[in-house]
Amino acid sequence: MAPEGFDGATLYAYSLLQPDVAARVRAVFPVLGSLAGLAAEATVCAQLLQTVSRGDNLTLADPLRDWSEELRRRQAE
Repeated sequence: MAPEGFDGATLYAYSLLQPDVAARVRAVFPVLGSLAGLAAEATVCAQLLQTVSRGDNLTLADPLRDWSEELRRRQAE
């Protein structure tokens, strides 16, 4: 079983190159802004960053790194 919000977080991750679409995804999946959704977001972000390190999803590298920093800040709050 995946954490609550996993599917929404996956959709969000792949929409990072289109900020307007990413914003709509966050609006449709409000769990992504919640404490409960933090685990899903962190899981998806980490998985995709691993694919970047293997040479895949390279166009997402910078947005994923930015997202990971945002997630670290949210976790510290």
